[in-house]
Amino acid sequence: MTRELEGKVGLVTGGTSGVGRETSVLFAKSGAKVVIAGRREPEGEETIELIRASGGEGLFVKADVSKASEVEALIQKAVERFGRLDVAFNNAGIEGVWAPIIRQSEEDWDRTIQVNLKGAWLCLKYEIKQMVKQGKGGAIVNMASITGLVGSAGAAAYSASKHGVIGLTKSTALEMARSGIRINAVCPGVIETSMSERLFGAPNVHKYVLSCHPVGRFGRPAEVAEAVVWMCSDRASFMTGQCMVLDGGFLAGQNSPS
Repeated sequence: MTRELEGKVGLVTGGTSGVGRETSVLFAKSGAKVVIAGRREPEGEETIELIRASGGEGLFVKADVSKASEVEALIQKAVERFGRLDVAFNNAGIEGVWAPIIRQSEEDWDRTIQVNLKGAWLCLKYEIKQMVKQGKGGAIVNMASITGLVGSAGAAAYSASKHGVIGLTKSTALEMARSGIRINAVCPGVIETSMSERLFGAPNVHKYVLSCHPVGRFGRPAEVAEAVVWMCSDRASFMTGQCMVLDGGFLAGQNSPS
């Protein structure tokens, strides 16, 4: 395969499973040294083993992206180990509690916003500071969602957090445009992960949500990983402030007759 990230150092938050794990391994296969961040150490080390098995080099750092001190320490450890930071995928996130707003607690709201939105903000802040310090540009991709582009009944907190991630992406991309630091987002439809299984695993729910994807299936983590690597590579050098939709036609069919 083409080693599009040869010689670069990459960071993936939420790299312990699903899209984050798949992207971490693909970063390594593409030539990058990879730092994995997450809260689950055993799963993080499993990702590192997969990276090593692919011939790559990686480091796991236990970190909660909703805490500034831990994000700052994460970037410091990445630089201490590999010397710099060139690309990053801010993937860490939670689904929170999906329920009508009147049944959601303030604690549910706070936790979803803290991880998905504040976490992305903190990662951007410290990644950008390091990249500016290096003076050689960089590329960052944020994990958003199609629910950051449309509403989703029962997912007010999650949808609001992902709308916020898209706003962060566009605003910081404008701030950093002249510095050579590109910032984009990926907006997947339903991807086959443990999160989607928790949300849409019930047979009747699965059938309905699947019907919303005109291609007739859910996405695969590897398909999102391929997009992220491309956005981080020099092949996407003129792309910044954009939100790439990978949804199997979900949004294209939003106004179609049921």
